[in-house]
Amino acid sequence: MTNQRLRNNTFLSGSAVYLVSNILNAAIPFALLPVLTRFLSPSEYGQVAMFHTLLGALIAFVGLSLHGAAGRKFYDGNLAENDLKEFIGSCLQILCLTTLVTLSILIAFSGKFSQWLGLDAKWILLAVLTTTSSVIVQIRFGQWQVRKKAKFYGAMQVSKSLFDVSLSLLLVVVFVYGADGRITAQVIAAVSFAGLALWFLKKDNLLRFFVWRPDFIREALSFGIPLIPHVGGMFLLTTVDRFVINSELGLAEAGIYMVAVQFGMALSLIFDAINKAYVPWLFERLKRDETEEKRQIVRYTYAWYCFILLGAAVAFIVGPWLITAIAGEKYAGAGDVIGWLVLGQVFNGMYLMITNYIFFSKRTGLLSLASIFSGVVNFLLLIVLVRQSGIQGAAYAFCSAMALRFLLSWYVAQKRHPMPWLTFRRSVNVMEKV
Repeated sequence: MTNQRLRNNTFLSGSAVYLVSNILNAAIPFALLPVLTRFLSPSEYGQVAMFHTLLGALIAFVGLSLHGAAGRKFYDGNLAENDLKEFIGSCLQILCLTTLVTLSILIAFSGKFSQWLGLDAKWILLAVLTTTSSVIVQIRFGQWQVRKKAKFYGAMQVSKSLFDVSLSLLLVVVFVYGADGRITAQVIAAVSFAGLALWFLKKDNLLRFFVWRPDFIREALSFGIPLIPHVGGMFLLTTVDRFVINSELGLAEAGIYMVAVQFGMALSLIFDAINKAYVPWLFERLKRDETEEKRQIVRYTYAWYCFILLGAAVAFIVGPWLITAIAGEKYAGAGDVIGWLVLGQVFNGMYLMITNYIFFSKRTGLLSLASIFSGVVNFLLLIVLVRQSGIQGAAYAFCSAMALRFLLSWYVAQKRHPMPWLTFRRSVNVMEKV
């Protein structure tokens, strides 16, 4: 009876699929890490890091959180037969416009950006194409997620990583193209799977591009534009550190720091997997608006927080040894920061659980303020601490800012969708509803 209940529980089954696919998705490029760190110098790895950094900067302006708008549209009641596919088509129309505008700006200032980032101008322009492709893939992923089709999501996610890594090995190891080979593989993988994502959207009757729906364009923009500061804040929180390190310490130190970041990102992917399965489960219960279910959700959330905070302590002990064993001695400096980066990612995992209430309310303005404020604090701390403590200072700044963002977002979530965070102790059996 218990096994049957677990099999029928969409949260547990969906979470398991997302977790396995995200672990595989993280493990595949993670397996590539020892190869890259031995075939690329820290400076070359720094170039790869700066390309990643540029992608993080572009997503706020190119993507406009369109995948989130399309996913949230699914939960609107009284949708007409063609509404969702026309809404997705409208999102892609907006994406075409933002891509052209961003390309125009970067072409005009490509020389300055190239000098600042330490990248050839061609990679700066191709970063726009890569970002656009990633948004299209995220829209397809989002539509699978809201329909609880975790297996389709996982299969495409892992396939993309396998293709990316295989091509990287070919270009870096066999043809010895260095950093250019790794970046080329990422561009080709992103564009290829964007084409596949469009095909799947069309196949599932979820896309009508040649349509004019000003109401849907306004709706998508009203969701995405207020989130620009939020995504910009995310950039300042999670990506700008490599800009500062490159500027203050050079590409080699940026490359060493990026190795530690990738270790922390593996944990981030696990949190993301759990949250992807958690969102449909949570939204269904928030829509029912039953007090006792809300208390149970709060108890689960607190238990999860305690568990992952204990896990962060382990990273301070085993992290330095693990980095040296996997990446090699020339990247041993990354071990000095791994514990703080993991703790920062734990605060990110805690934050993910909180922001769902804000997205459910559709009132995202204050979330943007919390993110941008935390991002600015991170940037200011980076300027001071990197000069004082090198890459360790960057890790301190990241961890502090992520903790601040979590606390501010918790306050906003309680304003937008109150939950019984302080009145959750009543013992009520709601397991039959879970």
